[in-house]
Amino acid sequence: MFLSVTPSPHNVAQVDVSRVMRSVALATIPGIVTLVYFFGVGVLFQIALCISVALISEAIVLKIRQRSITTIIKDNSALLTGLLLGISIPPLAPWWISVIGVIFAIVVAKQLYGGLGFNLFNPAMVGYVLLLISFPVTMTNWQVPMELSQYNISVNDIFQVIFTGTTSTNLTANDLRQTIDGITMATPLDTLKTDLSLGLTTTESYVKPVFGDFINVGWIWVNLAFLLGGLWLVLQKIIRWHIPGAVIGSLAVCSLLGFLASPDTHGSPLFHLLSGATMFGAFFIATDPVTAATSNKGKLIFGAIIGVLIYVIRQYGGYPDAIAFAVLLANMTVPLLDMYSKPTSYGHTKKRGSNE
Repeated sequence: MFLSVTPSPHNVAQVDVSRVMRSVALATIPGIVTLVYFFGVGVLFQIALCISVALISEAIVLKIRQRSITTIIKDNSALLTGLLLGISIPPLAPWWISVIGVIFAIVVAKQLYGGLGFNLFNPAMVGYVLLLISFPVTMTNWQVPMELSQYNISVNDIFQVIFTGTTSTNLTANDLRQTIDGITMATPLDTLKTDLSLGLTTTESYVKPVFGDFINVGWIWVNLAFLLGGLWLVLQKIIRWHIPGAVIGSLAVCSLLGFLASPDTHGSPLFHLLSGATMFGAFFIATDPVTAATSNKGKLIFGAIIGVLIYVIRQYGGYPDAIAFAVLLANMTVPLLDMYSKPTSYGHTKKRGSNE
């Protein structure tokens, strides 16, 4: 009997890329359902559009590169990129916003680097940041929660606004974003950030309808739904707990310190954890296996960097939600993290001052 030993790295479990991508997509279902409940079926239109454009873009680039279209499309990576970007785009954004973002994500951020496994940055977040920088007003104006909306919006109205700009009664996206008081509402993160810049305290800002009776309207349940899907991924061992745990933990610590130091000018930890795309980013964006750190120690540092950056940008930067910027900035640190956090090979000792 002979023991065959192969060089590292060793694959101790058969990982099916298609299965992993499909599982991540399925885990977003609770979050998507909650988004649709609070913000309307425009969420589904954006997701369907982004997935379609992602698959078409991937197929065209693969054809140009003379690669097997069917084999690579079946890995579900393009589908997942489209899905994640579709979730991130405001429900009433015009159709061309989604098209531009997805094409840039697939063609530039993924395929120009060589395809899956070679991209340095999370493709969905590269596409999102392009849109956020280019069209900041459109990308930061989400649909008002349905319970606060001035209008009863039909599926046909949403479809027409996305693809033509107005409804049959000439209502625009800005009209449909108005509350029952006739005010166009921003997201809770944007509202608080704007109010603090105007000299209001958090207590004075929290009386606005967008915050409801506890933290915010809608977004708290969206975050809890994505948390549920993320925990399922951890239990299924599709992702490990290190990155989302570090993101959530570091964000909680930073926001707690800020809140204790100045509660009138800083949001509470619960506000930061259950607003915006916090849980979506922690479990579905930061954990991208291609662009995240690989060792457990590296994952913890990587996640902590993201959490700190989210808080710093939210509190002191120019954008209300900072998930995309935090993830892309952390992606830049991955080669260094992997270099200094990789485990020592069995039978070797790590020399002081050496990276080998």
